Amino acid sequence: MAALTVFALLFGAIAIGLGRYSLSLSDVLSVFFPSFFDEPASRTVENIVLSVRLPRILLALAAGAGLAVSGAAFQALFSNPLASPDTLGVATGASFGAVLAILWEMGGLGVQLMSLASGLAAVFFVLAISRVRGGGSPILMIILAGMVVGAFFTALVSLVKFVADPQDVLPSITFWMMGSLTGASKTSLLAGMPMILLGAGLLWLLRWRLNAAALPPDEAASLGIPVKRLRAAVIIAATMITASVVSMCGLIGWVGLLVPHAARMLFGANNRYVIPASIVLGAIFMLAVDTAARTMGQSEVPVSILTAVVGAPFFIYLLRRTGGLS
Repeated sequence: MAALTVFALLFGAIAIGLGRYSLSLSDVLSVFFPSFFDEPASRTVENIVLSVRLPRILLALAAGAGLAVSGAAFQALFSNPLASPDTLGVATGASFGAVLAILWEMGGLGVQLMSLASGLAAVFFVLAISRVRGGGSPILMIILAGMVVGAFFTALVSLVKFVADPQDVLPSITFWMMGSLTGASKTSLLAGMPMILLGAGLLWLLRWRLNAAALPPDEAASLGIPVKRLRAAVIIAATMITASVVSMCGLIGWVGLLVPHAARMLFGANNRYVIPASIVLGAIFMLAVDTAARTMGQSEVPVSILTAVVGAPFFIYLLRRTGGLS
């Protein structure tokens, strides 16, 4: 875990120098530690590092860590290896609130609040549908409910795009839906990071109790664990993270589904290790994908395309290696 954390930090420092305007490691370090260099960094280098690349790299680290830990928490909470912000309809629900706020020109804070409310509505719809017949939440019912709720909110997003102004609002919504970190700035980070940090911190504190969430309610209660409050806290925390990431980056798939499986392959099924491992691995994965998206061609490739291109084959590899979902 320590090695992965150090690697993530070093990778972030290296990624600052990568781009169309290449920077050496000394150029990057001269911005942060000017007293150690004879010549201070130029104004151009300082603006590129502090105003363009550093906010984007911080957003990539936060978004990857947030989506991955949300997926790990959902999978542990529902004892379902297919549970993630994507399959449960949370991401699609949050995107509906975001595009509705964009349509109404509500600003950054309004986009986040609408995303949170719509994401919470989506996950509660999934829980309500999966428990119609009582007796808990079977894996199949949760997945089917997530598919239904996701399709419903996808239709609502399409409706918003249909009524949006085709000259002004519709292109913004379409580009935003493809998933991109180009809009990263100090202002957007200050608006979105608190929800990600708060939600991830709560899930990190609850990682010990997530192991008991897989037990039958009676056994968990006998251990002194308030199952209902635990589930509510995990759902709210994971939805807060997802809504904040969606409001800043758009829809980015596969991270919340793929990374927790990789974490379990490396560290086992104990959520004491899976939760922090998912945070670090998700940050590394998203940073790698975003760095490739902005450096591999003349025009930037949407991040959601690369996550699908990379995630789908790797997920197939995991299935073949483990003989099923871990």
